[in-house]
Amino acid sequence: MAFFFEAVCAIRSLISPHDHHDFNYNTDGYDGDAAEDHKSQDGSETMPFIDESPTISPSLCACGPDGDAISPVPPEDLLPGGDIEKGLEMKKLVLSGFLASEEIYINQLEALLLPMRPLKATATSSQPVLTIQQVETIFYKIQDIFEIHKEFYDALFPHIQQWDEKVAVGHLFQKLASQLGVYKAFVDNYKTAVETAEKCSQANTQFQKISENLKVKGPKDSKDCNTNVTMEALLYKPIDRVTRSTLVLHDLLKHTPKDHPDFPLLQDALRISQNFLSSINEEIDPRRTAVTTPKGEARQLVKDGFLVEVSEGSRKLRHVFLFTDLLLCAKMKKTSAGRHQQYECKWYIPLADLTFQLLDDSDVLPHIQVLPEHEIEEMKTKISVIKSEIQKEKKALKGQSRNVERLRKKMNEQESWLLLHSPTIPFRIHNKHGKSYLFLLSSDYERSEWRESIQKLQRKDLQTCQLSSVELQVLTSSCFKLRTVHNIPVTSYKDDEETPGLYGFLHVIVHSAKGFKESANLYCTLEVDSYGYFVSKAKTRVFRDTTEPQWNEEFEIELEGSQCLRILCYEKCYDKTKLNKDDNEIVDIIMGKGQVQLDPQTVQSKNWHMDVIEMNGIKVEFSMKFTSRDLSLKRTPSKKQSGVFGVKISVVTKRERSKVPYIVRQCIEEVEKRGIDEVGIYRISGVATDIQALKAAFDTNSKDILVMLSDMDINAIAGTLKLYFRELPEPLLTDRLYPAFMEGIALSDPAAKENCMMHLLRSLPDPNLITFLSLLEHLKRVADNEPINKMSLHNLGTVFGPTLLRPSESEVTKGHITLATDIWSHDVMAQVSVTWVQVLLYYLQHPPISFAELKRNTLYFSTDV
Repeated sequence: MAFFFEAVCAIRSLISPHDHHDFNYNTDGYDGDAAEDHKSQDGSETMPFIDESPTISPSLCACGPDGDAISPVPPEDLLPGGDIEKGLEMKKLVLSGFLASEEIYINQLEALLLPMRPLKATATSSQPVLTIQQVETIFYKIQDIFEIHKEFYDALFPHIQQWDEKVAVGHLFQKLASQLGVYKAFVDNYKTAVETAEKCSQANTQFQKISENLKVKGPKDSKDCNTNVTMEALLYKPIDRVTRSTLVLHDLLKHTPKDHPDFPLLQDALRISQNFLSSINEEIDPRRTAVTTPKGEARQLVKDGFLVEVSEGSRKLRHVFLFTDLLLCAKMKKTSAGRHQQYECKWYIPLADLTFQLLDDSDVLPHIQVLPEHEIEEMKTKISVIKSEIQKEKKALKGQSRNVERLRKKMNEQESWLLLHSPTIPFRIHNKHGKSYLFLLSSDYERSEWRESIQKLQRKDLQTCQLSSVELQVLTSSCFKLRTVHNIPVTSYKDDEETPGLYGFLHVIVHSAKGFKESANLYCTLEVDSYGYFVSKAKTRVFRDTTEPQWNEEFEIELEGSQCLRILCYEKCYDKTKLNKDDNEIVDIIMGKGQVQLDPQTVQSKNWHMDVIEMNGIKVEFSMKFTSRDLSLKRTPSKKQSGVFGVKISVVTKRERSKVPYIVRQCIEEVEKRGIDEVGIYRISGVATDIQALKAAFDTNSKDILVMLSDMDINAIAGTLKLYFRELPEPLLTDRLYPAFMEGIALSDPAAKENCMMHLLRSLPDPNLITFLSLLEHLKRVADNEPINKMSLHNLGTVFGPTLLRPSESEVTKGHITLATDIWSHDVMAQVSVTWVQVLLYYLQHPPISFAELKRNTLYFSTDV
């Protein structure tokens, strides 16, 4: 009897009120009205915050000793030696991160087991909360899974603590994989367990309170870090864990030498895990994608995602759901703390009534506010700065999790703003019995996917449907559990363990394509992801009237945390009657599309990596390699002083007996002759092979230079000018003056800044100064045509700033730039780049500066720099 009373007390403690401020899935709310006004309850700009899903791990407040979470910071003594030593150190980092997440997982399993014991005890009493059968169904195999992982954790922990190159852990992972039979039993029962838990919650308020507020404790070193999680979310953790363990096995194999004893054991563990995942995927997915209509018909969810809708002249973030028979547009309703999130249907269209508006009969487009590109770039810079601040907080011993969370929230708001305002490609759909709707997307690839998914469903014999208010409410409510996309794609939702993507330059050669049935005018575009959305970065020439285009064009694409490369193949439309008045509309026909993950281990090789993307029967052959930002900006003097690239500007001008190098004068002249109206001039990548051809011609002083310039694509000429400045042995504004420029631009007093910045110009060598002034006036003339070429002074400053001004290696070692070890990290680079842009922008916005007056003017102070 005493045990029974203890069990009852335990259950009462489980359903007692909790402090919801510890962990809350939606305190900011993805409320429709708040989201549309971009305001949260406290008045700050915000966007939807969505979490608490069975298909992803909730962002648990798993704090370490300094209040931080998840994977540990690499120890300072882990310095790269040889490739093998570096690989083994990377292996330790992977294991350390996995061990930290394993501790969180064990705590989650413990949180599930905590109510199981008292629920079992009361099941045989006169006041049962659940029956014995219900308890055993809901918590089936949880105890066994807990014991397996507790044993694994206890065995792995000492190996990490006493790490050296001889440590072997493969047998532990092999044993863990061999016990996946327990997971198979759990998976087979999973659907029944969740359904039983849902029914019991509806029938018993005590169990409902328990299941909605399970308390998960943080890691052993943390203080007051418990978090509240729902039972449904925790029941999905074992399935989620197998996927993560498989990914870790991939990473461990990458960093384990093939002759290490662990290698065959890890291979075996990976094989077992992959086979297991393949066997259960088909069992798990269907459960989460279907809803039954009142008529007993299965309505399957085919696709869902976040799109920007233009409604009443303003942008609104919507969650769009494509079912087998209708398209539903919803927003998240505002909910109070502790309450389940709910969607509100804004509108729906039966697929039988949905059409895509034709170009020649579409309504007049509503006015869409498109922000200047420099505002978008400024927001990206702010986000990068916050990322850097978060990393500093997490590395600092005194860093508090509260500060990190505050920064994360701010970054979430800014990234959400970027996702809302960046898309410009229209996607119009129409209800033939009603009104039209307009979405804005950032990628033609994405638009094509939505259109193709809808058209594929429309090929079936669909009947129009009219939902009653009750049916619509039931369907909208089901969206929360059926959704496959749970969060808007922002960094703040990602685990610390997730890769941040690549920062630097991706070199891509688009070789050829084959598989076309008829001759056509063909070209390709390249897209990469950046800040949560995809942007088009390059475009090949049009290869006319062919079934096997041979482009063989190379592009240099800047990556900003990118993880994926997309290639789209188009047929060019030359029929002017089909052209759309909307500048953003791409009317050319997409013949095929495909994508490839940017695996750092593959693309960071010095050698080209060749690959093939198959798309709708078409095969596009391409090669790629990656250059990190430090290598791309590192200046190496040319060994041949007879050329112009990599040679000091003073040497070139003295040899040519000119004030401005010939290459600069000719490129500027050609751009102003036929590129001043080119959209994205200096921003759009030129074909790398053309740029290299021009580089060779200028280096050898070829007689054909003028002919080549007149025939060459204008973006290649602009790229050649940028490459010339980038390959100077030292920046145009010199290494010596770099610290002074950085200090001068930071001055607050306008008069002091004017004196300092002008004095710095006067301190430049004459060839550098005259060339810089010539470039300034040219860029101002380009910006005068901003309404046509879309290149503002700020855009041009962003393009040229990091090329004309950067620190020398000596400045790094002197400590002028944060930590020397962090100089080329993407967040530090982002902060420094902001200042470089500000310096160039200052001079671009300044009234015309005359070389003669600058040298003659004695008003500026002449203190030695």
